[in-house]
Amino acid sequence: MNLKIKVEETPLYIKVNPKDNVAIVVNTWGLEPGAVFPCGLELIERVPQGHKVALTDIKENDAIIRYGEVIGYAAAFIRKGSWVDESLVKLPSSPDLKELSIASQVPESMPPLEGFTFQGYRNKDGSAGIKNILGITTSVQCVTGVLDFAVKKIKEEILPKYPNVDDVVAINHSYGCGVAINAPLAEIPIRTITNLAKHPNFGDEALVIGLGCEKLSPMRIAPDREERDILSLQDQSGFMSMVQSIMEMAEERLIKLNRRKRETCPVSDLVIGLQCGGSDAFSGVTANPAVGYAADLLVRAGATVLFSEVTEVRDAIHLLTPRAVNEEVGKALIREMEWYDQYLLRGEVDRSANPSPGNKKGGLANVVEKSLGSIAKSGSSPISGVLSPGERADKKGLIFAATPASDFVCGTLQLASGIHLQVFTTGRGTPYGLAMAPVIKVATRNALAEKWEDLIDINAGSIATGEKSIEEAGWEIFHFILDVASGHKKTWTEQWGLKNDLALFNPAPIT
Repeated sequence: MNLKIKVEETPLYIKVNPKDNVAIVVNTWGLEPGAVFPCGLELIERVPQGHKVALTDIKENDAIIRYGEVIGYAAAFIRKGSWVDESLVKLPSSPDLKELSIASQVPESMPPLEGFTFQGYRNKDGSAGIKNILGITTSVQCVTGVLDFAVKKIKEEILPKYPNVDDVVAINHSYGCGVAINAPLAEIPIRTITNLAKHPNFGDEALVIGLGCEKLSPMRIAPDREERDILSLQDQSGFMSMVQSIMEMAEERLIKLNRRKRETCPVSDLVIGLQCGGSDAFSGVTANPAVGYAADLLVRAGATVLFSEVTEVRDAIHLLTPRAVNEEVGKALIREMEWYDQYLLRGEVDRSANPSPGNKKGGLANVVEKSLGSIAKSGSSPISGVLSPGERADKKGLIFAATPASDFVCGTLQLASGIHLQVFTTGRGTPYGLAMAPVIKVATRNALAEKWEDLIDINAGSIATGEKSIEEAGWEIFHFILDVASGHKKTWTEQWGLKNDLALFNPAPIT
């Protein structure tokens, strides 16, 4: 199949694995009945772009195979050349966590990648940041209105005097009071808030704003901070006193941050988060494999790379536990899968709640197909560690950071784990962004990259049409990461100032 022919002229499909009995249509507007692929396969009904066409007759209850794996079973007889719509795909059972192979196929370490650096800000604790931001965190949601008012004034009246400081960011959240603060699961939101305040892009100058009567005391989330770093609003004499106090404390730190200069740092100082949102059937064959290739390059250069989203890993976990560097890491992967299984069970839902309507419109039939495409972001490196939700990364290499699949919650938890920036793949498109860290958007399809040319940073859709290889796209992503980390380039979300609210993961009771 010659993928370099224009898709508008020749019907094209992508078959991922020789075992596959379905393939996805490449052509932008889909294909009509009677379209004939170069291999001779003729469509007998219309198939939209990204959706599956049957390469052979598939009998009722027979396996439907994509990525060389069973993504479901035929709900009825499916004729060769027909559209394998989601209604025809019965969801298979998820992998049995008790039967998984652990550390049985640990990939050999690839040769180190040397000579690559970035220009970052060295922190007191030895870490490095890629942005120079004043972070102001909160111990309770009650103070958000006052802090937002103060931050607006700081940006308008004070920040322009300190040109070396990139931004002032309020770390607002919905926690702090009216919650079961000592419940076992409360540790997740509490450590998330605590680690957000320690983000490497804050230069160890974060402030904490509290109310004074909340359950989550400021000292609990900032035990290493001095009293001068914490302000309690109930100690102030009215609204404007609160605002003025915040502004004065902020300027003290802006003076310090403004003195910081970028210096050459090794790639091993970087922590990079990987995420997908608005996924489609192209995600697993274009953007995610390209990001996976870039992830391998980062690991070879000594960096820490986090992939996440438990529900979009669970149905492909049997392909990940063999890559665990040892039994301890493999068991930790299983632990996080088991925990989330029980979490969903308590909520009386199951994994069929994922994918979203948009994912289905983009050709993803179920969570199994979505998971097999999602894990391509992890590349081929050994999995060297596992983080529970909100834990801070303390190892190098490829790490699984357990999070929900929600873009906003995953992003918040990855920030708590210390990511400097996030690489975000999308097929349907989303303007999602983070205030604390740049987000690099990678499109899965040419059509999205062309439609959203001022929102998409890198187009991996050209992989589908043969204009670019996975390796070429992977190197492009790798170099773009270093350019963004060095301040040489800005992502579109940075340029437009797009940012989503932080969204804590709180499975504990609210009182």
